[in-house]
Amino acid sequence: QVQLVESGGGLVQAGGSLRLSCAASGRTFSSHAMGWFRQAPGKAHEFAAGITWSVGKTYYTDSVKGRFTVSRDNAKNTVYLQMNSLKPEDTAVYYCAARQGIVAVTPTAYDYWGQGAQVTVSA
Repeated sequence: QVQLVESGGGLVQAGGSLRLSCAASGRTFSSHAMGWFRQAPGKAHEFAAGITWSVGKTYYTDSVKGRFTVSRDNAKNTVYLQMNSLKPEDTAVYYCAARQGIVAVTPTAYDYWGQGAQVTVSA
């Protein structure tokens, strides 16, 4: 059974940093891509960042470029999202998701999802 478990969310002041982790288990993910999505209250899921598990190619939405960094640790089967220079508009529930193949920006393209981690950025 595939499981994605996020951790590392919390409350931080604007300008601060947080690191989210997504531990994956239940299958081999070498041919998969991992995406980080976020959902603010009353809004749809938004693609934030993604990475291909095999070669580590990364993708970012424009609003987080230069502030967020996605990475993976193959030995630990874990993907990370380092978030720096956080802004109040980054406040959302953050989800990691997995799909076979390349990174996609559409949530429906992903087969597996974590439970979500709340990130709150105060002004």
